[in-house]
Amino acid sequence: MAAGNFTRESDTRQKRIQSFAFVISVCVAVCFSCGFVSNLVGFGTAFSGCEIELESRINPNDAPVASLVRLPGIGVGRAGAIVAYRENFSEKDGNSPAFRNCDDLQKVRGIGPKTAQNISQWLKFE
Repeated sequence: MAAGNFTRESDTRQKRIQSFAFVISVCVAVCFSCGFVSNLVGFGTAFSGCEIELESRINPNDAPVASLVRLPGIGVGRAGAIVAYRENFSEKDGNSPAFRNCDDLQKVRGIGPKTAQNISQWLKFE
């Protein structure tokens, strides 16, 4: 009879330890989840504010697609259209630059006055 009580106490103790370990692991998982969510929220606000930091201004007359994509509001499609327009323009006019100012970018399909105005501070024309 004493051995039966010892076994029940041992089982009860083991269940308590398992329950405690489960509660601790859930708390740790919740803490990690909160940390990941706060990091994602921080990244989301940085991107949604369109605050872009460039080492220098971009010249659309010679910048590759990868550089043009970094401009706010310019995706891969528009960046490709800028490069295609530039290459087509250089075949026709030779040494003349395709873009002399920000307004010239409006000649590219998909770029209107608002987009040209939004990216003007990030561009240089040489």
